[in-house]
Amino acid sequence: MLPEPIQVFERGWLSCNNVLLRGGAGAALIDSSYVAHAPQTLALVAHALAGAPLAHLVNTHCHSDHMGGNRALRDAYGCRTTIPAGEAPLIDAWDQHALILEFADQRAERFGYDDTLSAGAVVRLGDLDWQVLAAPGHDPHAVMFHCPDERVLVSGDALWEDGFGVIFPALFDRPEAFAETRTTLDSIARLDVRTVIPGHGRVFSDVGGALERAYRRLESYEQDPVRLARHCAKVMIVFALLDKQRMSVASLPRYCEQVGILRELNARYLRLTPQGLAAWLLADLERANALARAGGDIVPLARA
Repeated sequence: MLPEPIQVFERGWLSCNNVLLRGGAGAALIDSSYVAHAPQTLALVAHALAGAPLAHLVNTHCHSDHMGGNRALRDAYGCRTTIPAGEAPLIDAWDQHALILEFADQRAERFGYDDTLSAGAVVRLGDLDWQVLAAPGHDPHAVMFHCPDERVLVSGDALWEDGFGVIFPALFDRPEAFAETRTTLDSIARLDVRTVIPGHGRVFSDVGGALERAYRRLESYEQDPVRLARHCAKVMIVFALLDKQRMSVASLPRYCEQVGILRELNARYLRLTPQGLAAWLLADLERANALARAGGDIVPLARA
């Protein structure tokens, strides 16, 4: 499904997929995964490159599961690092709320970058030319990479085989993020794409089917933002479990009070007691086979 210069490391849900591209100007990597998996990211890249250097690191956006390995890769390779232009002020200030770090009990190591890219640019990665496309919605500053010659799209979290990343901004005083998400999906629909490399999940070729499912999901969230809030709360708990690997059932109500994004989602949309929110999350995630009880603890069932 992919041309020879492109190799994809499919990671799971704590860490995003990584896209390695080899070329005459050196190897490049798109996205670096979560900080807890940085040693694994380094090992995957080192094994694939077999002693060759990593010349360039590029991010689709700067959420923790996409840029958490940036510092480790820069330290190991001294690679040029490029981020979306809109993310630069947040990285410069290390704004942990806007970057959804401490706000969501997520982690990353602060890193430096060398330059930025914006929609409309063309970047050369793996001896291929990639168009940089705006992909607002999940993150207002996110970008995608499209290679017309190979009909490949690196979509980040703008499109997965069965959905897209949580539309965080729409839940926190940016309702236009719904329209931005639709615009991003429309822009993908206009492309000639044979293969999509998503931020999470397997590489896929049924672009029309994925878009149909994404539009349906978006419409359901537009009609009922509370549904999006419920989805977001569940995603936050699963992500925390994938990071921590284990949490006590007794600690969950307090966790829902302490973590800013859960506290605000509850205050704005769900309006449950901390105990009620914890009980609902447990029941719903158990029913979805996303977590299981192990004694007095909960553990994730999804692949990290």
